[in-house]
Amino acid sequence: MNPLLDFTGLPRFAEIKTQHVTSAVEELLARNRKLTATLLADEQPPTWENFVQPFEDANEHLARAWGQVGHLNAVMNSTELREVYNANLPKVTQYYAELSQNLALYQKYKAIRSSAAFAKLNAEQKKVIENELRDFRLGGAELPEDKKARFMAIQEKLSALTSKFSDNLLDATNAFTCLVEDEEGISGIPGDECQVAAEAARDAGKKGWLFTLKAPSYGPVMQYADNRALRERMYRAYTTRASEQSTEAGKLEHDNTPLMSQILQLRAEEAHMLGFANYAELSLASKMADTPQQVAEFLSELAQRAKPFAQKDLEELRAFAAAELGLENLQSWDVGYAGEKLRQQRYAFSEQEVKQYFPEDAVLSGLFGLVETLFGLRIEQSVAPVWHEAVRFFDIRDNRGLLIGQFYLDLYARASKRGGAWMDDAITRRRTPKGIQTPVAYLNCNFASPLGGKPALFTHDEVITLFHEFGHGLHHLLTEVEELGVSGISGVEWDAVELPSQFMENFCWEWDVLQGMTRHADSGEKLPRALYDKMIAAKNFQSGLQMLRQIEFSLFDLRLHSDYDANGNQSVQQLLDEVRQEVAVLIPPAFNRFQNSFSHIFAGGYAAGYYSYKWAEVLSADAYSLFEESGVLNATTGSTFRAQILAVGGSRDAMESFKAFRGREPRIDALLRHNGLVNA
Repeated sequence: MNPLLDFTGLPRFAEIKTQHVTSAVEELLARNRKLTATLLADEQPPTWENFVQPFEDANEHLARAWGQVGHLNAVMNSTELREVYNANLPKVTQYYAELSQNLALYQKYKAIRSSAAFAKLNAEQKKVIENELRDFRLGGAELPEDKKARFMAIQEKLSALTSKFSDNLLDATNAFTCLVEDEEGISGIPGDECQVAAEAARDAGKKGWLFTLKAPSYGPVMQYADNRALRERMYRAYTTRASEQSTEAGKLEHDNTPLMSQILQLRAEEAHMLGFANYAELSLASKMADTPQQVAEFLSELAQRAKPFAQKDLEELRAFAAAELGLENLQSWDVGYAGEKLRQQRYAFSEQEVKQYFPEDAVLSGLFGLVETLFGLRIEQSVAPVWHEAVRFFDIRDNRGLLIGQFYLDLYARASKRGGAWMDDAITRRRTPKGIQTPVAYLNCNFASPLGGKPALFTHDEVITLFHEFGHGLHHLLTEVEELGVSGISGVEWDAVELPSQFMENFCWEWDVLQGMTRHADSGEKLPRALYDKMIAAKNFQSGLQMLRQIEFSLFDLRLHSDYDANGNQSVQQLLDEVRQEVAVLIPPAFNRFQNSFSHIFAGGYAAGYYSYKWAEVLSADAYSLFEESGVLNATTGSTFRAQILAVGGSRDAMESFKAFRGREPRIDALLRHNGLVNA
C-alpha cells in the first residue's frame, strides 16, 4: 500500500519514496472530487452530520498526505523530491481554489447557517461554519463565473512562485562557501566553531576552514571573527543571496527579484477582484487587527518609543568601535562583532562562555521539566519512523498517564533542510468515530550538530528559539477542541498565533528555570549566579536597535501590500530605502538585498502580517506579567493559561481568550518594560 494513503497512525517516513507522491495526490484528489459531487447532488437539507463531517474527513486525508510531502521537501530536500513536489503543487492548489470558488458548496454552508439546526450546534461547530463562510468569500466563491478562472490561475501561479522563491533561497545559500587557509584568518572565532569548519573543509577535500551561509556557520563568523575582510565577504554573500548582486556563480538563475514583482502584482490583483483596496486589507480580514491604518499606527507608536533608545545604542557602539577597536567607520559587517566586544567589555562575559552551560540534553530536560510543572504533563521519549537519523520522537501524557500529544524534534542544520526554525502540524486533534485523534507536531531548528561524541551546545539565543517553537507546539498539542477546523492553531488569527511561542521565551531569562537546565560542558557545574546576573544586565543590550529592525521589516511588509504599486516606477528596493529613512537609525550598504531572502512574506504565511510578531509580543509580554505577579512557576496560573489560551485553540476569538486569561484587554507597557524601553 502507498504509505501516503495510510491514515491509521503516524506517517511512515521510512517507507515514503518520491514515486509514491503523484499517485497518492491523484487518488486523493479524485476521491475528494467524487465525494464533493455526491454531497452537492444530495437533495436533503445539509447538516453537520450529512455534509460538513464527510467533507472535512476527505479534506483532512489530503492535507495529511500533502503535509508529509511538504514537510519532507523542507527537511530532506533533493532534486527528485523537489521536482515531484513542484509537479504536484499546482494540482493541490487548483483543488483548494476550486473548493473555495464553488458557489454550490458555499450555498450549502449558508443553508446550514440559516437553518434551525444551527442553533443546536456547539460553539466549536458554529465557529467552523462562520470561518468557512468567511473563507468562501475570501476564496472567490461570490465572483462572477467569468472571473473565477482568472482568480484560480492567480492562486496556482502564486503557489508556484512562492515555492520557487524558497527553492532559489535554499540553492543560493548552499551555493556559497568561503575557504580560509591560514590560521591567522580565523582569529577570534571560537574553537568549536573552527572545528566544525575544519571538518567541513575536510569533507570537501580541502585544507583549512570552510564557512557557509547556514546560521550555525555564518553567525559565529559575524560575531567573533577578527578578520574584517572575512566578515565583509560573508556579509556581502549573505545579504545578496538570491539577488542580482549575488557573489555566487550562476547567480541570475537564483535571482528572486522578478519573482517578488510577480508575487506582489498577483496579490494586488487578487485583492482587487475580491473588492479590497489592497492585499493588506484582504490579509487582515482574518486577523485580529482591523485595518492597515491601525497596524501602521501601532508600528508607528512602537517606533517612536524605540527610536531614541536605538539612536543611543548606535552612538555607544560607534564610539566604542572607534576608541577600542580602531573602527572609525563602523560598517554593517562590523556591527555584530563590535556589539559582542562591547558586551564582553561592559558585562564581562561572552555568548561563547554562556554557550558552554547549555548542552542539548540539559536544555531539553529543563524545557520539559518547566512544561510538566506549569501544565501538569509528562514528556517521554518514544519511537516512530523518522526522516533522518538525528530526529527524535516524544509522547506528551497528562498527569493520569493518558496520551494527549506527540512530537518530532529535528534540531540540527543540514544542506537538505531549509533555514530557520518552525513548527508544523502532522496530525490535528479531533473527535472521530473511534475516539479522540492524538495531535502530532513537527518541531524543526537549525542548530549545530554534536561534535566529537559530546552533546550539541546551544547559545542562549538558540535556547530561546527552541522555547519559541515549543510554544507553537504546545498550542497545537494541548488543544482540547474536537472539531478539526478550530483545533490547535487551526482557525487562530494569524496575528495571535505567536502568543504562546513568544510567551515561552520569557522563561529563558528566569533564574529558577535556568538553574535546572544548565551544566558546563567540561566541569559539569550549573550556571553561576554571577554569570546569570551579567546575562540579565545585558538582556536589553541594543534592544532599541533590535526592536527598530523588526519594526522596519513590519512596516516594509505592510507598505508593500497596502500602498505600493508593483506595476509602477518605484522598485521594491526604493520602497525599502524609503521605510529605512523613516524608521531606521542604521542604514545598510547599497548592495544589501534583504528583501530577496525575506521568505516570511514571499514564501511563508506572513504577507501583510509580519507585524504579527510585535502584535503578539504585546499579548505575550502582558500574559507573562501575570506569571511575574503570581510566581513564574505557579502551576495554578499555568493551568489557567493552558485552559484559556492553549486548550481553546481557534474555537473563539483570540481577544476573548486573552481577556479570559488576563481579565482585561492587552496593554503595551509590559512589552516596553521587558525590552528596557522605558526611561529609568
